[in-house]
Amino acid sequence: MKRFDTEVLVGLFIIAGILSLGYLSIKLGKMEIIGSNGYEVYADFTNVGGLKLGAQVEIAGIEIGRVKSMTLQDYKARVLMDIHKGVMLQDDVILSIKTKGLLGEKYVSVQPGASDETVQPGGRIRDAYPPVDIEDLIAKFAFGKVEEK
Repeated sequence: MKRFDTEVLVGLFIIAGILSLGYLSIKLGKMEIIGSNGYEVYADFTNVGGLKLGAQVEIAGIEIGRVKSMTLQDYKARVLMDIHKGVMLQDDVILSIKTKGLLGEKYVSVQPGASDETVQPGGRIRDAYPPVDIEDLIAKFAFGKVEEK
């Protein structure tokens, strides 16, 4: 009888551990099982430079959404973003891909616009700039192709 009780306790402990790992995976991985309450917008970038699915979309350092998908459309990278409900983006916002820290993860930075019009769900953001390519900058500097203004 004592052996049976021990086996049941070990089994319950293992089940609790698996459930805890599943919960932590979803929370820390920022995965969404059901979906979001927000809306989707997209932008076309000439280069996404290492941007990953699930990357943050931020205004002033505050997360307002996530990158939902990236596809190739007319030789450009179409980035579909899921924006939180309640955050309205003006139709003249400027998107750029930036890096957190020196070697950190990439994210989409949103510079607010001044327009009274907003981007509708499923709409396109026109102004999208790719990340700065450090290799190109070094090559231009090393080979003396720096343009003077």
